[in-house]
Amino acid sequence: MYSIRQLKKYLDEHHHISMKPNQTQQLRNLGYYHGYKGYRFIKNPSHKIAFTDFDQVIAINEFDMQLKSLFYPKVMFIETALKNYVIESVLRESKSENIDTIFNKSLTYYRSFTLGSTNYKSAYTKRMQLKGKINSALLRDYGQKQQIVKHFFDADKPIPVWAIFESLTLGEFGNFYSCCNLSTKLSASSLLKLPTNLNSDGKVTESIIYAIKDLRNSVAHNNIIFDTRFKTGSIDNRLSTCLQQETKISNVTFNSIEDYIVLIIYILRNMGVTKTECKQFARSFLIITETLRSKLTISMYNQIISTNLRPKMNLLETYISKS
Repeated sequence: MYSIRQLKKYLDEHHHISMKPNQTQQLRNLGYYHGYKGYRFIKNPSHKIAFTDFDQVIAINEFDMQLKSLFYPKVMFIETALKNYVIESVLRESKSENIDTIFNKSLTYYRSFTLGSTNYKSAYTKRMQLKGKINSALLRDYGQKQQIVKHFFDADKPIPVWAIFESLTLGEFGNFYSCCNLSTKLSASSLLKLPTNLNSDGKVTESIIYAIKDLRNSVAHNNIIFDTRFKTGSIDNRLSTCLQQETKISNVTFNSIEDYIVLIIYILRNMGVTKTECKQFARSFLIITETLRSKLTISMYNQIISTNLRPKMNLLETYISKS
C-alpha cells in the first residue's frame, strides 16, 4: 500500500503526470483509487486520457462535480413528478388506492399476451417479482422507522399506493410502470404530453423512467457521470426518435452528456416548467463546459465533449423558445 507521497511519485514516474509540491492535499481529497483511477479514462479503461499534469485531473473532477450539482435538483423533481403522474393514472384506472386491488385491475400487462406464451410468462413473472420487491421495500423502511410506513404498519392498516411509492426506488418504480396495463400507461404518457404516434404502447415513458433512473442513481451516489458510463443498458431508439422529432435536434444517442440535458429539458417543458428556468439550466451547462475548456488542451477537451455540443445547444434554445 503506497503512502500519499509515494502515490505522487508513482503518478510522475509511471503516468508522467506532473504535480506541484502543494497538490498533496488535492490528491488526498480526490483519492488516487476512487478519484484518479476513475477520471483517467472515458467510458472504459482502454480509452485513457493523456494527462500531463494533475491540474487537468482536477479540472475533470470539478467538471463532473458541477454536473452532478446541476442535475441533482432536476432529476429529483422529475422523479417525484413521474411517480405522481403514474399514481394519478393508477387511481383513475383501478378506482382504489389499495395495492391488492391495483394489482388485480391495473398491474395486468401480462394479459396483453397469449396465455402460456413466453411473453406472458415473462410479464407474469415480473409482476410477481414486483410484489416481493414492494414488500421488501416496505419492510426495509419499517425497520428504518420511516414514518409513513411505520404509521400504517403500527395502525394495522393497508398501506395506500401513494405511501408505497415513497418507499420505491426509481428502478422499482420503473418495474411497477412496466407491469401496468396499456390504458394506465397511456394515461400517464398523456399527462407527460408525449406524442401518441411514437408511444402507442407507453414504452417511451418507460424508457424515460429508466434513463432518468441511471442518471439519478449515479448523481445521488456520487459516481462519475461526465462520460455517461452510468448507463446500465441500451436506451430504446424510440426515445431518441421522440426527442429528435420534438426538439429538431439530430443525433441524440445518449452517448454524450449533453443528450441528457436535451432529455431533461424536454421533460421539464412537458411538465410545465418555465422557459426561463429551462434556458437557465441549459446555459449553466454551457458555462460549466466552457470552464472545462479553459483548463484543458483542445484535443483533450474534444475527447470529453462532443463536437456537436454547440449546434445541439443552439437548437435546444430554439426549442425552448418555441415550446
